[in-house]
Amino acid sequence: MHRIWIALGSLAGLSGVAMAAYAAHGLPGRLAPEALEMVRSGVQMQLWHALALVLCGVWAAGRGGALADWAGAAFVLGILGFCGSVYALGLGGVRLPAVAPVGGVLMMAGWALLGLSALWPAR
Repeated sequence: MHRIWIALGSLAGLSGVAMAAYAAHGLPGRLAPEALEMVRSGVQMQLWHALALVLCGVWAAGRGGALADWAGAAFVLGILGFCGSVYALGLGGVRLPAVAPVGGVLMMAGWALLGLSALWPAR
């Protein structure tokens, strides 16, 4: 699984940088300032969690075990849920009730699982 987390983290990083470029160069003047700030917040969360996914892959390969894999899954689902719903609202005005909070909780759970994987005895 560790290679999957690295690959998905790389994909999240790539798409996050592309979205950041779009937010910087393609969206100003086309979106209200509040919507543009929303997109930028989604980009920031996506990029931080892309790095977390790569870390999960590196850690799971070494000593992280199943908890690191669960953290990776939580990060992926959190990125899709939180960032996806933030982008939907900021870019298209589409509200996805409860998706952002669930995605945010999944991101937090990912961090908790990653931390626990460091404290858990070696396999």
